[in-house]
Formats: sequence, structure tokens, C-alpha cells
Amino acid sequence: MLSRPTDGECDPYFNRYITLVPEGNFLDLLGMQTQQTREFFEKLSEETGNYRYATEKWSIKEVLGHVMDTERVFAYRTLCIARGEQQPLPGLDQNEYAANANYDRIPLSKIVQHYTALRVSTFFLLEQIPDSAWERKGISNQKPISLRALAYIIAGHERHHMRVLSELYGQQTVPLMN
Repeated sequence: MLSRPTDGECDPYFNRYITLVPEGNFLDLLGMQTQQTREFFEKLSEETGNYRYATEKWSIKEVLGHVMDTERVFAYRTLCIARGEQQPLPGLDQNEYAANANYDRIPLSKIVQHYTALRVSTFFLLEQIPDSAWERKGISNQKPISLRALAYIIAGHERHHMRVLSELYGQQTVPLMN
């Protein structure tokens, strides 16, 4: 069973995401989160998906797109470190990624399909990492990070943004991965 990362396994900035992941079997929690998130977004209309709570803020579709882009980057980092990559991995500029992604031009139903496929891929990647490798570290964005931290950050980052949708976008039925 994958255990929670300890202090020093990543940049302290990411603790804000790690602490959002509840106790329990991590892969079971990730599977439950995937189902809840997919079901939540499937219930939204296209109009709701385009909603922004302020002019310069991301739409709901862009928030989900940001979660997916970030998961792709963190899953890639996971793959690299799991396979023994010694080269430092680059950071990402979330605003540049969002500006170039054009998620508002993609139907919400298609974004949900992409999310589901991505999460299944991430799940399979995490599932095949041997227990002996979870504490393995690499360098990402000029900081050391463990595989275990990367997995928890993926889940916690999504949970963070689901809370943002609840608090700032008025989506009161947002799942919080109990």
C-alpha cells in the first residue's frame, strides 16, 4: 500500500495538495475520485462549463483542462523518475499552458472523455510501480521530489481545484473524495 509522503519528499509548496488526500488505500481513493469527478462534470451543461466567476479567471472547462494538463506533467515526471531518469525535469507555467490549450473550444463532454482516459492511464502507471521504488527521488522544477509525493500531488491538486469550483464558481455539488 502506498503510504503518505513525509516531510522533505518534495517542495513544501506541494504539501497544500498532499494534505487534501484522505487516509486510506491510495489507489482505491484515486479510483473513487475519478468516478466522482467524471460524474460531476457529466452533469454540467455546456453553458455552465463556459462559466467564469470573473472576466480574467478560467472557465470551469479550463479548470478541468488545467487539472488534466498538470496531471499529464506530473505523470510524466512520475514515469521519468520511476525509470531512473537522472536529468532534472522542467517546471511548467500553468498560465501559458492554459492560454495555449483552448479548452473553451472543446465540448465539455469531450473534455470529460479526455479526463477519464488520462486518469485511467495515470492509474495504470501508478499501479505498476513496485513498492520498493516509491521513495525514489528525482529533480523537478529544480527541487527534489519522490514518486510517492508525485502520486499524492496528482490526487490532491485535483481535489484542490474541485474545492475551488465549489467555493468560487458556485458549484455546490462538487465531490470532495471522501
